Formats: sequence, C-alpha cells, structure tokens
Amino acid sequence: MDARPGFHQSLTLLQKELLEMGESVKELILTSVNSLATLDEKAAQQVINNDDQIDDYLTRIDELSLRLIALQQPMASDLRIISTALKIAIDLERIADHAVDIAKITIRFAGEELVKPLETIPQMANIAIEMLQESLLSYTERDVHRAAALAEKDDRVDKMYSTVMTELMGMMNSDYHRNRQLTHLLLVAHFLERVADHTTNIGEGVIYMVTGKRKDLNV
Repeated sequence: MDARPGFHQSLTLLQKELLEMGESVKELILTSVNSLATLDEKAAQQVINNDDQIDDYLTRIDELSLRLIALQQPMASDLRIISTALKIAIDLERIADHAVDIAKITIRFAGEELVKPLETIPQMANIAIEMLQESLLSYTERDVHRAAALAEKDDRVDKMYSTVMTELMGMMNSDYHRNRQLTHLLLVAHFLERVADHTTNIGEGVIYMVTGKRKDLNV
C-alpha cells in the first residue's frame, strides 16, 4: 500500500506538466526555424505569442515543486527528482526564449529574400530537436545511458555551428544590408547551439537525479 499517495500523485502531475512543457517547446523551435526558412511572418508571430504559455508552465512547475518540498518532506532521492524537474523546466524556458529570438529575426527580414537558402541551420535545428526529445525520454525512463549519449549529438551541433560561422563570415562584403542579414543568421546558428547546450543540461540533470553524481556532458 502506498504510504504517501498524495505525494506520488503530485510527482506524477509534476512530470506530466514537465513533459507537456517539453512538447510545446519542441514545437516552438521547429516552427521558429521553419518560419525563418520560408520567411513566414505569421508563423514567427505565433511563436512569440505562444511564449507566454511556456512561462505559465514554468510558474506551475515552480509552485508545484515548492509545495512538494515544503509540505511533503521528501527523502534525498525524491528531492533530487523534484529539483531536477525544476531545473529542466528552467532549461526548457530558455530554449523557448531562443525560439522567440529566431522568430523575431524572421520578422526583421520582412520584405527581404534570404541571401542563400538555409541548409546547415535547419540541420542544426533537427539535431537539437532530436536531442530535446531524447533528453525528455531519458527523464521519463530514468535512462542515464540515453542522457549521456546527448554529448555526441552536442558535438555534432558544435561542429555544424563552426561550419556555419565560416561559411557566413566568408560571404560578407561591403554590402551593409547583406552583412546585416548574414549577422542575424549567425545569431540564429548561435541560438541553436545554445539550445543543444540546454538539452545536455537536461541530460546532466537526469544523470544526477538517478545516480546522485554529477557528470559534465557539455565539454
């Protein structure tokens, strides 16, 4: 018989909120990059509008986590689960902020044409989204091996970021408007590189939650 049914129900609710938040954030990143590739201002604005929902998730997860700690007197292992959920929510909120940053760049490009079709940047986004999905699965399955595997994908994103930087900087010339767009595309690549970093943070949190030991995946 469960000695603490209320506690475990609250933990289940906490995980549900976190996974819903993760799915919403994943959609924001995907939509933001697609909006940039197609210069779809309407889709970009929708990303910006939906950011408030992510903030609401973070608020609910924060409040639920604090209630669990204050009222349920969790054991050390339970406390790691709660604190990890809160840290993951913070990383998810920051990923959402980067989606908004990308969407704002799409809106800045209104009336322009891209200086070149996007190739590596959508590939970076696909890997980052895959990493986010894997990080959330590692959390729900308490799978430290899946979490640790994020490091290899993060390395791939870092290499692609270096490729994009070299390519776009090599395209710059004396044309101010061209350089302005290339600079913003560099920022997009940087935001996606940061998204990958935040997903490795989630993986590190999962490893700590399960083992009680800290492991740096972003080296």
